[in-house]
Amino acid sequence: MAERGVQVDRTTLYRWVQRYAPMLEKRIRRCQGNTGLSWRVDETYIKVAGEWAYLYRALDFDGDVIDFMLSSRRTAKAAARLHGNALQNHANCPPETINTDQNETYGN
Repeated sequence: MAERGVQVDRTTLYRWVQRYAPMLEKRIRRCQGNTGLSWRVDETYIKVAGEWAYLYRALDFDGDVIDFMLSSRRTAKAAARLHGNALQNHANCPPETINTDQNETYGN
């Protein structure tokens, strides 16, 4: 925008991201292609904007991120929500196996 001589406040850019990011994500997900037959799911504890949160990730065989989610708690409900979202977004090519780190929240 600066190259064209238009001054834009960073708050305006933030609002654009908040509004258009979900729309772009939906369009991009259709073009992602197949994810592979084996997924790996893990979580880690990270600091986001000064607050500690759990980052749940689903990765395919090549290490590409299939889906991720931030949660304030490490619960079975949060893990199930990640699995549901990942499976719903990739319903055309579901995995044969999902490997976890044997955390209790994933169940057996």
